[in-house]
Amino acid sequence: MRALRVAFSIDSLKLGGAERVLLQWAQWCRDEGWSVLVITRHGPGRDAYPLPNGVQRCQEPGLPATLERLGWFAFPLRVWQLRRLLVRERCDLAVGVTTLPAVKLLLACAGLPLRTVVSERNYPPAKPPSLPWRCLRRLTYPWADLHLVQTRTTGKWLRQHCAVHRQRLLPNAVSWPLPDREPLLDPDDWLEPDQPLLLAAGTKARQKGFDRLMPVFADLAQADPRLHLAVLGLSPGLYQGQDQQACLREQLGPDSDLQRRLLLPGICGSMDRWYGRASVFVLPSRYEGFPNVLLEAMAAGCACIASDCLTGPADLICHGENGLLLPPSATTADWVAAIAGLLADPGRRRRLGEQAMQVRERYSADRLRRDCLEALRPIHHG
Repeated sequence: MRALRVAFSIDSLKLGGAERVLLQWAQWCRDEGWSVLVITRHGPGRDAYPLPNGVQRCQEPGLPATLERLGWFAFPLRVWQLRRLLVRERCDLAVGVTTLPAVKLLLACAGLPLRTVVSERNYPPAKPPSLPWRCLRRLTYPWADLHLVQTRTTGKWLRQHCAVHRQRLLPNAVSWPLPDREPLLDPDDWLEPDQPLLLAAGTKARQKGFDRLMPVFADLAQADPRLHLAVLGLSPGLYQGQDQQACLREQLGPDSDLQRRLLLPGICGSMDRWYGRASVFVLPSRYEGFPNVLLEAMAAGCACIASDCLTGPADLICHGENGLLLPPSATTADWVAAIAGLLADPGRRRRLGEQAMQVRERYSADRLRRDCLEALRPIHHG
């Protein structure tokens, strides 16, 4: 009997939570004995993660340069090429991850004898695509055999706005201990062992609200000349036309001592060392799907403070028990007071961190692997 052939479709394997989750699902399917294919629009040059052993990789066929310049008018050709690829690879089940790849996948699969699954990775209204994509999402999302949603709030929105009723809740899993990967960065190379450290992490500065941290850090650093802030994950150079690192330094101001204590190591593959070194982990996000960095920081036993944005942090943190949540309207003074209170109270930091580690069991990879496979298996046999 031929093994189930599962295809996962995403734009690229660049650094990000959606990409990591997709590869974890692909590995779980491979371990189940299924034949797994990862389809990306962009090639390996953008990859930040290695492909699991035994998982096949395929790049969508490109268009001639003359057609690429047509933009939207070339979109039907891309859909047709993806359709041909799925037929050629004899796929039984196709999973589209993030909005645009999911819409394209559903269009490509229309009328084919294979099942489809969609997974949004952010709260949809927090990062709306352009109007044509929103229309196509509303048209195609009901076609999927199943939607894997990270939070109940996202599921409710999809029901109300996209008529999506076939859903299953599947939050992100945390693997413990966290594996290292290149590049390995040691916090001891960046600051002295006895210096307190605020830690933040993410690849998208505006989404994660790192600009909100600059005045907070400036106030806190004036009170404690040893305090450092490390923001991990921001690549040097341009991201969507903006130098994120340079923007943060500009927002912090000209004080050379503050600039010295703002650490921007870039992409880091040794996050466990930084979580273990942090005095407080901060996540002032404007919006989230299901924040992997917060989940990891809690699993590492960090005392965490997060913005209670529409989805994500409140699914992980019970305020005052395993971390702190600040309302989206919290001011700089509110953030300063909350962080300063934790920095001044090692006992409270320890208690919050100990309770936070319970996410290791609640979101264990073994438990969520079982949920993921139980969701996909009946879709195929249905």
